Amino acid sequence: MEKIASFTVNHETLETGLYISRIDGDITTYDLRTRKPNTNDLMDHSTMHSCEHMFATYIRNSSIKEDVIYFGPMGCQTGFYLLVRNADNKKVLDVLKKACADVLSHEGDVFGNSSVECGNYKTLSLENAKKECERYLEVLKRVDADNLNY
Repeated sequence: MEKIASFTVNHETLETGLYISRIDGDITTYDLRTRKPNTNDLMDHSTMHSCEHMFATYIRNSSIKEDVIYFGPMGCQTGFYLLVRNADNKKVLDVLKKACADVLSHEGDVFGNSSVECGNYKTLSLENAKKECERYLEVLKRVDADNLNY
């Protein structure tokens, strides 16, 4: 059986950052690696879930909202995938930085924080989302949009 693209990346040397995971026609899959793989430093469920709600909402309301296909967590608890149509890497990086900043300045509830909107809303924590976004924003500040290869 053929390996999927993400299993061909050496997770023993992979660092935090922003990477292009694959390009399929006009859709770019970005690897938002918020944690170094294969360490004890993994996102807990609440952090991953809360970031998903906050980030997905801000990304889907950003200047690239018409081109966002999907945003969601990696099962390995080390980051997220963002799929964008007709992606411009610099613009995507700028939007990601802004989304992190928006989460950091957010006041009130986590988006989708009710039993009507979410199947596990009791695990949502704005504090956890803010901590993760603060951490990842520092990573994004060092990213070169012209070099997003693994």
